[in-house]
Amino acid sequence: MAEKILVIDDDDSTVQLISLLLERRGYEVIKALRAEDGLRKAYRTHPDLVLLDIMMPDMDGWEVCHRLRELSDVPIVFLSARTDMRDVVRGLEMGADDYIIKPYDNDELIARIRAHLRRSPSPVVSEELVFNGGEFRVNFLNREVRVRNKQIHLTPKEFSLLGVLVRNAGRVITRAELVKEAWGPQYGDAVDSLKLYIHYLRQKIESDPGRPEYILTSRGVGYRFASR
Repeated sequence: MAEKILVIDDDDSTVQLISLLLERRGYEVIKALRAEDGLRKAYRTHPDLVLLDIMMPDMDGWEVCHRLRELSDVPIVFLSARTDMRDVVRGLEMGADDYIIKPYDNDELIARIRAHLRRSPSPVVSEELVFNGGEFRVNFLNREVRVRNKQIHLTPKEFSLLGVLVRNAGRVITRAELVKEAWGPQYGDAVDSLKLYIHYLRQKIESDPGRPEYILTSRGVGYRFASR
């Protein structure tokens, strides 16, 4: 079966050229001209690799990368005309596996794709995670949380925190790791405010926030989501 590559770029001519190049090499190409459409197709088709532009009108590539990383370890390769080294570093720190500057050499692009596919296990993408016999649900596509069949309204920061916790259910995550994974490396100095956001989350999802069932504290280390 041909490996699937999702191309997310708002420039139709770029998408068509990349698709032609990849299809000639035997890959199955999934095309998306909008960021939201790219996310939906990632969740539904489970690509083996994602080629991602940064500058898009509805949602930039940084946010798309962040949302993909909420669900999957699929290899992500930025393809961008932005040449500033700070952008390259930001992309890699956000969880991308590579950053290729446009214009690029076709043979080099194919070689890098092959290298990432060789190293990567088959990606697992879950649109929704369910816990406690269905009483606790997190839908990443719609960014919705339901607890005991009641929809819980979370801020984007709260949802990102919860997303990292549930994806690592049962594992203690350090405070620094949680901040970096949820909000990005640029929020490294926000560890001190993490406790407040955990408090907000518990107020919204726990039956008794003073005696939490889901978000548990590991003293001196961090937090874990108790899967049941």
